Amino acid sequence: QVQLVESGGGSVQAGGSLRLSCAVSVSSANDYCLGWFRQASGKEREGLAAILSGAKSTIYAASVKGRFTISQDNTKKMVYLKMNRLSPEDTAMYYCAARNRYGCAAGWVLSLPGHFDYWGQGTQVTVS
Repeated sequence: QVQLVESGGGSVQAGGSLRLSCAVSVSSANDYCLGWFRQASGKEREGLAAILSGAKSTIYAASVKGRFTISQDNTKKMVYLKMNRLSPEDTAMYYCAARNRYGCAAGWVLSLPGHFDYWGQGTQVTVS
């Protein structure tokens, strides 16, 4: 069982930065894949980035590559999403998600929210 709690959302001006945090509680010692998704009002949930716990492998959606950075702190069981050069188009609810490690380095894992099994409650980001 995996529990995820996001924090760090808020309001920011265009061009600014935010860092989202996700506290990860796991009952299994097996490696897992952590991802960030977002859902804007009236739109489908979009995969942004994923990282394999215990490793440095990361993948990004083309829409955020170069602006967003996913990272983790295994000692604190935290995963982060640093977002730079934000624009109003980045306004959305941002979610942390987890799944087993299989496919974590492959692009398909971000293509559908259904590829992830566990979700946090989300944190709102508003860019004006």
